[in-house]
Amino acid sequence: MLHNWLGAEPFRKGLALYLKRHQYKNALTEDLWAALEESSEKPVNKVMSTWTGQIGYPMLTVDVVETSDSVTLHVQQQKFCANGDNSSEQQWLVPVTVVTQSRDTPQTYLLEGREGQIVLEGARPGDWIKVNPKQIGLFRVKYSDDLLKRLLPAVKNQALGAADRLGIQQDLFALAKAGYSSTANLLTLMGSYGTERNYVVLSSINANLADLGSLFNHLPCYEQFKAMRRKIFSPILSEVGWEKKDTDGHTDALLRNMLIGTLGHSGDTEVIEKCREMFKLHSKEVDNGAGKLIPADIRGSVYSTVRNSGGGDEYEELLKLFKNTDLHEERDRIQRVLGCGPDAELRGKTLDFALSDAVRSNDTPFVIAGVAKAGWEGREQTWAFVKNNYPIFLERYAGGFLFQRLVQTTCASFVDMDKYKDVEKFFSENKAPSAERAIKQSLEGIKLRCSWLQRDGEAVAQWFKDHGF
Repeated sequence: MLHNWLGAEPFRKGLALYLKRHQYKNALTEDLWAALEESSEKPVNKVMSTWTGQIGYPMLTVDVVETSDSVTLHVQQQKFCANGDNSSEQQWLVPVTVVTQSRDTPQTYLLEGREGQIVLEGARPGDWIKVNPKQIGLFRVKYSDDLLKRLLPAVKNQALGAADRLGIQQDLFALAKAGYSSTANLLTLMGSYGTERNYVVLSSINANLADLGSLFNHLPCYEQFKAMRRKIFSPILSEVGWEKKDTDGHTDALLRNMLIGTLGHSGDTEVIEKCREMFKLHSKEVDNGAGKLIPADIRGSVYSTVRNSGGGDEYEELLKLFKNTDLHEERDRIQRVLGCGPDAELRGKTLDFALSDAVRSNDTPFVIAGVAKAGWEGREQTWAFVKNNYPIFLERYAGGFLFQRLVQTTCASFVDMDKYKDVEKFFSENKAPSAERAIKQSLEGIKLRCSWLQRDGEAVAQWFKDHGF
């Protein structure tokens, strides 16, 4: 952000001046600011002290006022808080950069107060306007409904670069989760990514949709949510294909694996049948050489889809594959998906398996996490299991990061204040000093998710109806 505001040459000269001036000496942060200020002739110390001297970062709310011959952006700042709190009086001096549909040359403005105006040179009424191009600035951007609507075609036809397509949805997801924006707006935006092919962008969208899915998977609208995921990702898989191509790069393989897993868990019947067919041939090849191995780069997603859509036969076949391989990579693929199915008995069997001698102690939390990801039933089943076996986990992992991981994967995804009270009560009676931070974060996460669902649940259900899902 600072480099972008000052420019490459003044920034380079300022660094050189700082290093020369303080060589073989101690220096303070303010010494760096002074050198950069001297080289750029901009108020670096005044600006940067607002960033280094206080915690957090701002959210910029932007709207536009247009006349026949001018376009003016109105910008207002406040502290971004994960819980949507609006009470903070903190302010920053914010270098704000803007590009528009008619002018892709960035225009930079220093926001020095609570709000300000930017007259956009070269912009035309009706242009899309992108604040913080390439996501260089450390702040969230909340667009007015009108400005957000203008950006949708630019996302769809990829007039915006990958970093901007990524940043727009990441900002809006964070804003919706905190309550600053509507989740319905977020879903509308995500529907514009059907032509996206960049793995990093799609991976972020997929992760955020998974987070949304865990919020809604106990509600009737969850089936509509899965239909939306199929609509976004199915055409992309059709284009990417199941087979590796000579022209594929590293991210193409990652994208293919992600798409298969996502669509398989979203009820895409073609993907499910293809995965089951590949799994049968794979098992035959392992048994007697009469089949065909699943390519390693999609094997995890195929296993996960088969397990999620199958029953006891598939479960036993996966266990057989687990026992018959010496490769830890293959064992890890299998043990992480054993618990993801809908059958409570098999999930319970997986939880017991996680504590058995067949699973390395360092892998146990990841096997348990697979059960916790199996919808709200899996979360509750996992939490009960962890409570019942808590002394074992405490003895194994107390003081290590795996115990924190176990707490977070077990508790943080609940969407029920009764569960909040249960988790809080349990850890007040069963102290875990090494996981104190993870426990607090999990409890805070439950509260935020409950607020999110209460705030936007009905609007999301209505959005699905309005959009034909």
